[in-house]
Amino acid sequence: MSIFRNLNEGLHDICFIWWREMKLMVRDEGVIIFFFVVPIIYPLLYSWIYNNETVHEVPVAVVDDSHSSLSRQFIRMCDASADVKVAYYAQDLNEAKSLVSRQLVKGVYHIPSDFDTNINRLQQATVSVYCDMALMLTYKAVYQTAQLVTMQMGTEIKTKLAGRFTKQEELIASKPLAFDEVPIFNPSGGYGSFILPGVLMLILQQTLVLGIGLAAGTAREQNRYGQLVPMSKHYHGVSRIVAGKALAYFMVYAVMGAWLLLAVPRLFHFPQLAAWPSLLAVVFPYILACIFFGMTVSCLVRYRENVMLLMVFVSVPLLFLTGLSWPQSNIPAVWQGISWLFPSTFGVRAFVRLNSMGASLADVLLEYRILWIQAGAYFLLAYAVYRYQIGQAQKRIKQEYQDMKERIEERKKHAKV
Repeated sequence: MSIFRNLNEGLHDICFIWWREMKLMVRDEGVIIFFFVVPIIYPLLYSWIYNNETVHEVPVAVVDDSHSSLSRQFIRMCDASADVKVAYYAQDLNEAKSLVSRQLVKGVYHIPSDFDTNINRLQQATVSVYCDMALMLTYKAVYQTAQLVTMQMGTEIKTKLAGRFTKQEELIASKPLAFDEVPIFNPSGGYGSFILPGVLMLILQQTLVLGIGLAAGTAREQNRYGQLVPMSKHYHGVSRIVAGKALAYFMVYAVMGAWLLLAVPRLFHFPQLAAWPSLLAVVFPYILACIFFGMTVSCLVRYRENVMLLMVFVSVPLLFLTGLSWPQSNIPAVWQGISWLFPSTFGVRAFVRLNSMGASLADVLLEYRILWIQAGAYFLLAYAVYRYQIGQAQKRIKQEYQDMKERIEERKKHAKV
């Protein structure tokens, strides 16, 4: 009978803590911002910024020292491409360098004076391409356009020189080995489809940890003794506290996770190749790991502002450590070891492979298992730090009671005197 009574009491305490945590969430402006406003607005802003996916009409300068019909054909074909726009005709390379320095153009095509002569002598001609490497997207547009145009012009010249008679002979002579270019995982080759799926998962972790940290800071401020755990009969069990708080956070982030990982990619036409069961199987332990990680961190910070400073500081490094923008194999071993501490490392990798590459759950089994291990490990850590908090609160209460008792006895002595 006592088992059922304890179970009923435990469920009642969990519900009470869940209800109190939900009230704290909607009453704290800081928590509202990080739990509701940022997860809704932030991905929309990011997605709108990168919605064009690729760059077009990148301005370039041309230095044409050849002034021949072939050099003009090269310039016309480059200008007719979607990615490049011939914005300036420079007199020499010094003027072209000045245009690049002033950021009026992102690249320079230099056609030497012997360009036409070499081709007519059946010698190899060269076009020099100078690219602004500060932005990889513009570099790619300038370089690839020049490469494609030179290949096409080379094919035409080879066809004329071959002296064939039929179209089939010309085609074989100019292009004996054909190839099909099939972009996989990112069909548009866009920047948004490449970076944003990982960023959405990172937003999920960062906002959760920030919101939990702010809620913990508010709880400390409202407590008379600055303790995280309030003095109440419902807060005497560690597992009840952790379960009640985690339930409140999970309910909110089940909705926010659906918005971030399902609705936002659909709104902006990002790749969505993940099967529902696989996606749910990965996101569930990821949210749990983030919640318990956030609860552990919240016990380590005393003031509301501390958690903001900490998580904002690590946001960009965490994105790099996922291996999304930089090859995982090129990250130093020390930093790879540090990255294992954060749920975002394996959550981002698993989500990108599922959602953008069409992998199955079996393909991300390592990440899936590590997420469950992190969820379990951070649950135990959160349990331990909350147990410590309760112990500290009880010591404080005993100390206060002892001090009060001594003060009363001292007053009695003074009264007798």
